[in-house]
Amino acid sequence: MKTQPTILVSAYAVHPTKGSEDGMGWNFVLQIAKRFPVICVTRKNNKPAIDKYISSVNDSRFNRITFLYFDLPYFLRFWKKKNRGALIYYWMWQFALPRFIKQQNIKFDVVHNLNFHNDWTPSYLWKLNKPFVWGPIGHHPEIPHQYRKPHGSKFVLKNKLTWWVKNVMWKWSGALHRTIEKADFIYAMNSSVGENIKLTTKKHFVRPSVASQDHGYYQQAKSGGFRIISAGRLVPLKGFDLGIRSFARFLDLIPPNERKLCSLTIVGSGQEITHLKEDIQRLDIASHVTLIPWLERDELLKIMKEASMFLFPSHEGAGMVVAEALSFALPVVCLDNCGPGELIDRECGFAIPKQSYDSTVEQLANATYTLFSNHTLYHSMRHAARKRFTELFDWDRRGEWLEEVYLSVV
Repeated sequence: MKTQPTILVSAYAVHPTKGSEDGMGWNFVLQIAKRFPVICVTRKNNKPAIDKYISSVNDSRFNRITFLYFDLPYFLRFWKKKNRGALIYYWMWQFALPRFIKQQNIKFDVVHNLNFHNDWTPSYLWKLNKPFVWGPIGHHPEIPHQYRKPHGSKFVLKNKLTWWVKNVMWKWSGALHRTIEKADFIYAMNSSVGENIKLTTKKHFVRPSVASQDHGYYQQAKSGGFRIISAGRLVPLKGFDLGIRSFARFLDLIPPNERKLCSLTIVGSGQEITHLKEDIQRLDIASHVTLIPWLERDELLKIMKEASMFLFPSHEGAGMVVAEALSFALPVVCLDNCGPGELIDRECGFAIPKQSYDSTVEQLANATYTLFSNHTLYHSMRHAARKRFTELFDWDRRGEWLEEVYLSVV
């Protein structure tokens, strides 16, 4: 019987109960472990949560996972505070990682740089002289200028500077070019990756990175009116300003006696909270809007279960919450971009093209109104949302894709 290849995974962010990058790292590792032995290298601060979770569940996959914990010495990381300095520290961590792995004297057959998911930050795992898989990789696209203006000159300058840094890395980073050259397979998470990295000469595919557990298809009619949910970090990237203003416009489109049926729930925390509250008061929609600080993932999913649709006008390059919304058969209204806009299709939601700020608000409101008023289309989109989830966004699809990748490079 042929021995299964062992996969060594570099997963900087891995956490069993968090969402976003941490949750994706965790679920990718579990999917790999369903099919292959795994050695997962992650940061030391993830160890308590991983140990606690493993001790509380009975899952045979953990018999196939070896966790190794690595961090740089304190004098090289004392300055890092949560997200501050995270990218710089990640680069240093990645640079030092091959030496740490060599010191462990472990055997493996494929090495996979799993996260962070940046296509402009180099990896050095190719130095281990094993088949090297890189991805899923991608980036947040530059936010169009008309959507930056409401957030002030400081944000506009920061956005331009970030985009300049990305372009410098894509064009001039020898380490990044070496990463691309040495990769045996590249997993690109959206179409924009190919605009900045030459993929045509490499083994690769372009497929979504985000996924979700199957939470079941709740086919019964939603009770308590038309409930709109939006979730994420309250930062300019997520476009909550567009969502709030489009919701106010949506209320204007419906008869006064029906407005009491409609509500918007925003789940999240972040720097934009003050501005968003000011918008809600100025638009006189406070009685229809509920702001909930960020919740544990299980609590967020309970709210999604009771929702009617998911509003997500984000400018980002992915959107894990979109996959979760589709798992609950929620139609999605978003922007037509390389992130959420590529996660849905016209059968399960509305992707609003780039246009002026006010026109974008108007079109988001019109899409929401269509879902509210056209019951036949609404239920058709619910079925289509569920179908798209099962075909593209169930975590098992990610495991199947990675199995293909690993077997192709061994």
